[in-house]
Amino acid sequence: MESARIRPAVAELIRRAAAIVSAASAEWIAEIDEAAFSAADIAPFSADPEVRALFLRDIHAHVQHWAAANMRDPGRPVPAFVDDVEMVARSLVFRGHTEASVDAYRLGHNVAWRRWMNIAFDLTTNTDDLRDMLDVTAESMGTFIDETITALAVGIAAEREQLLRGQDAARLEAVSLVIGGGGANVASIERALGYRLDQAHTAVVVWTTDAAPQLSELDRVVNQVARHLRARSVIPAVASAGTIWAWLGEIDTDRLSSIESIVGARPHCQVAVGSTGHGIDGFRTSHLDAVRTQRMMARLDTGRAVATFGDVEGVLLLTASPDLADRFVASTLGPLDNYPELRDTLRVYLIELCNVSNAADRLFTHRNTVLRRIKRANELLPHPLEDNALNIGMALEIRHWRSGPDDRTP
Repeated sequence: MESARIRPAVAELIRRAAAIVSAASAEWIAEIDEAAFSAADIAPFSADPEVRALFLRDIHAHVQHWAAANMRDPGRPVPAFVDDVEMVARSLVFRGHTEASVDAYRLGHNVAWRRWMNIAFDLTTNTDDLRDMLDVTAESMGTFIDETITALAVGIAAEREQLLRGQDAARLEAVSLVIGGGGANVASIERALGYRLDQAHTAVVVWTTDAAPQLSELDRVVNQVARHLRARSVIPAVASAGTIWAWLGEIDTDRLSSIESIVGARPHCQVAVGSTGHGIDGFRTSHLDAVRTQRMMARLDTGRAVATFGDVEGVLLLTASPDLADRFVASTLGPLDNYPELRDTLRVYLIELCNVSNAADRLFTHRNTVLRRIKRANELLPHPLEDNALNIGMALEIRHWRSGPDDRTP
């Protein structure tokens, strides 16, 4: 129901109910607060007295804002209350919370709505007025909460971006000293980074080609990769508006092959992983290898989300001259280059040292299917596999990284 069409009796009912809300007791506000802090993603902050006090003030301000708006213009849309958004967002980000808690707002909203209905039923017995009043205010309150959540999400993102930039100005300066190979003081670098250099390091580069990059999203990918690899420590540094460098300490290298499972669903986001090295020299070398891997991915315009230095070290050498690499692939693979499924089967077959059963297991298909594909691939090659296996293997590896994961057989 549009506010302009609200009947005078309903408008007056909303105004009277809003006046009661405006005088809401501390007990009512505390009840909303208790419900909000029962949300699983925000419950860890419930023991923080500063956060609880901030939220109590914020809830009270939101209640007063909505009530005052409905006392002035009953039933009209109420804009989000943004006066405290910056302070709340900063407090949450400072404590490691990176997203607005939708559940917390919904749970608090449920309590407020029950209170509002009780007020409404106490004010009138006219069912028509009551129905219209609840219809109008249900939409008003729901929209107000939605806009408040959106405003807080924007505030959190802005605070996180600012925090990342502030931290990384110092971090980037520190890591640049190490990467540059100068006489960096290890103790001072470790203090600046909050990261121990006397350990095994694996560098990663996370970047995006998105026209409007979000550093908080890239930082989230870094943390997901670190958790997936079970890193004991991680230190990120913002290298540019769309790139984060990071070093992971003491990772589980056996899990490197499955990184793409957690990154692949993110459009425009790619990850390059360097070698693993120890100490300050390993810190530097791993990063340089990650950057080389990133550059190779960009040079080949690969559609793959993740590449590790260990996977592409040979390809890096083979593709130093992209034009020569393209000519080599075209002349070596011939018509086979147009058949991704056959290419991939033959590549896996060669990786498995021509063991059909192992290749079938790796491809999750029947060995007879592998045999048929290899036979067909061999028919398409300019020179038979048995006469040119080494060159064919190199060409297939280049083509694997040159292509994207969505290639399809024509």
